[in-house]
Amino acid sequence: MNLKPETSPSPSESSAPAGLDLTRWLAVGSLIGLIVLGLAWEIWLAPLREGGSWWAIKVLPLCIPVAGLLKNRMYTYRWVSLLVWLYFTEGVVRAWSDAWPSSGLAGLQTLLCTILFVACALHVRIRFKAAKATGHFVPVPRE
Repeated sequence: MNLKPETSPSPSESSAPAGLDLTRWLAVGSLIGLIVLGLAWEIWLAPLREGGSWWAIKVLPLCIPVAGLLKNRMYTYRWVSLLVWLYFTEGVVRAWSDAWPSSGLAGLQTLLCTILFVACALHVRIRFKAAKATGHFVPVPRE
C-alpha cells in the first residue's frame, strides 16, 4: 500500500520535449570532459614541456559557457556549437602530428568535440521544434 500522496509533474517537466534532457546533459558532460581533458593533458598526461605547460589555459574559454548550459540558455547552446570547432581543429591536427600519448588524447578531444556539437545542435533543434508546435516560435523577419 502506497501512503505517499500522488503528485502531478510540474509544468516544466510535463511540457519538456523528448530528448531535451539527454541533449542537455550530453552537452554539459562533454564540455566538462573537454575541460578536464585539456587540463590533465597539458599539466600531467602529455604536456608540451616537462613539468606542465601554459597551454592548459586553453580551457579557460570552455569554462565560460558551463553556467549557461546548466541554466539551459538557448543562446549559449548556439554559440558553443561554433566555439567547439576551434578545439575540434586542434584535436585533429594534434592527432595527426603528435606522438603517442598526445595523439590519443587529441583523438579523445576530437570525439568529445563531436559529441558536444551534436548535442548542442540537437538541443537547439528540439527546442525550436517544440516552440513552433506550441506557438511560441517567433520567426526572424525577412527584408
